[in-house]
Amino acid sequence: MAALLVVVYHVWLGRVSGGVDVFFLISGFLVTGQLVRASARGKLDLRALWSRTAKRLLPAAFVVLGVTLTAAAVLLPENRWPQTVREVVASALFVENWQLASDSTDYYSQHDQASIVQHFWSLSIQGQFYVLWPLLVLAVTLLRRSLFRVLLGVFVASLGCSVWLTAVDQPLAYFHTATRIWEFAFGGLLALVVSRVDLGGPLRTVLGWAGLLGLLVCGIVLDVGAAFPGYLALWPTACAAAVIVAGTTGSRFGADRLLASEPLRHLGDLSYALYLWHWPVLVGWLVLRGRGEVGLLGGVAIIGASLVLAAATHLLVEEPVRRSRWRARTLTAALLGPLLVAAAVLQPVGPREVVAAHLPATDFAALDGQHCEKPVPGQELDVCYGPVEGTPAKRVVLVGDSHVQQYLAAFAPIAERRNWQLIAMLKGACPFSTRSEKNPGDQGCVRWNDSAANEIVKLRPDFVFTLATRDVQVGLTEVTPPGFVERWRRLDAERIPVVAVRDNPRYGFSVLDCVQVHGPVPRCGAPRADLLAPVPPYAHLDVPANVSFLDFSDHLCTEDQCPPVIGDLLVNFDDNHVSATYLRSLSDVVEEALVGVTDA
Repeated sequence: MAALLVVVYHVWLGRVSGGVDVFFLISGFLVTGQLVRASARGKLDLRALWSRTAKRLLPAAFVVLGVTLTAAAVLLPENRWPQTVREVVASALFVENWQLASDSTDYYSQHDQASIVQHFWSLSIQGQFYVLWPLLVLAVTLLRRSLFRVLLGVFVASLGCSVWLTAVDQPLAYFHTATRIWEFAFGGLLALVVSRVDLGGPLRTVLGWAGLLGLLVCGIVLDVGAAFPGYLALWPTACAAAVIVAGTTGSRFGADRLLASEPLRHLGDLSYALYLWHWPVLVGWLVLRGRGEVGLLGGVAIIGASLVLAAATHLLVEEPVRRSRWRARTLTAALLGPLLVAAAVLQPVGPREVVAAHLPATDFAALDGQHCEKPVPGQELDVCYGPVEGTPAKRVVLVGDSHVQQYLAAFAPIAERRNWQLIAMLKGACPFSTRSEKNPGDQGCVRWNDSAANEIVKLRPDFVFTLATRDVQVGLTEVTPPGFVERWRRLDAERIPVVAVRDNPRYGFSVLDCVQVHGPVPRCGAPRADLLAPVPPYAHLDVPANVSFLDFSDHLCTEDQCPPVIGDLLVNFDDNHVSATYLRSLSDVVEEALVGVTDA
């Protein structure tokens, strides 16, 4: 019964709800039960257990990683090879979750495209669990402690850590091992008590359906990507526990009748291989299509291809290895060695230029020669000062998120010519507002902006440069948030001028990837009318008199199209950032516009 829930996870829950959490609970339930029974018989042989686990999990995983690495070399744009190699190696060593956790705390790494092996993060945590959990059970057995109490302590400590870290740093919490261990412990506790639960048939039937329906509703109601794991992960794990406790009802109306049906049992045999294959197939499809979303027909094709590959892997890899007499150690060396060699060969190759003069893999702007200070020790805000000769003619503050940061590339030549001092107050995903616009509820962003506003008032610069709008996407979603205007009003009260620039378009796919695969074709951009309204949203607002607006849309888009390449330069290097190289080429244009709205 528990194994069949994994099928539900692979086919449905793993994409839209807390399926990973269900997966971990089931693993904890099965492994703990196995260890307890082996310990009771006096046959807790960890070496044999690890050998069987390696023989069951590693062959299919390494085969998929090897095929994926080969396919990446052929299909993926070369700018994505270093990231792919790094994550394939991390996946092969079962530390992909830590690789992604590290990237999640680095704003610039966050703009790596979805890795073709990103889904191995959950398998990495599972692999770590398979190593650590038997040691824990063995230690409890040797010390003659209560396993139930130990698991309960692990459950409470890890859940507490999960709730705290999710509130403080959700991206890190999502991949952190410590925030997920409680789910294994929950399954382990369930394994210790499930045999003692005595429920009547009708109640088991109701409990089974309630758990199954709760899992399905979870995917519709909860925003898993932005809120998990934390306490919300109790929903899917509790629902899965309900299905396990319901067990075999003996009723023709029970949920177990559906889950134990022949088609789902057969799908259960393929579930592990299906999980391994579905993500590489999905990412490969998106790269070839040059888009960030999958339509109905594409979804059917991806599922079909994944099922075919899963069936082939099950028949040609999993089953033969399971029946063989190969030792796990020999098997691991035979599979891991060539994989690491292939990764080493692919790693040194860098991106090639596909369109004329410049096609950067990443092209974030930086303030050359800067020195940074923390105005208030212990607070996150860094104020970075650019170089200047003597007394600057003007001091200009650039404040906001990475879209403002990119304009450093255009401002630097202006500052050098006019002896301006550029002062940067920048935080990724945190535009200058009284609210957290990118991640609602992110109080860290709000506090950072409060500190930045206070520091601007102290510095009293000649003008402040920031965003006027955000969310320029297909569907004419561009807005000027009220929080922007509230910040401007405070600066107006201090008689500090503001120059606000209209934001650049955002795409649902990597422009660079699309250009490297398809060339600088219109499909790698978007029709201008789909992104930009003829009149910007701030034109309809009551804004304070200290604000002047700039709009460089005509230099990012033609009259009809927002193309990926203008001249011989890539406009966007990812899905939403204008390349520093392209903005540097607009320095004269930006300077002329600034002269028009300031007394430069």
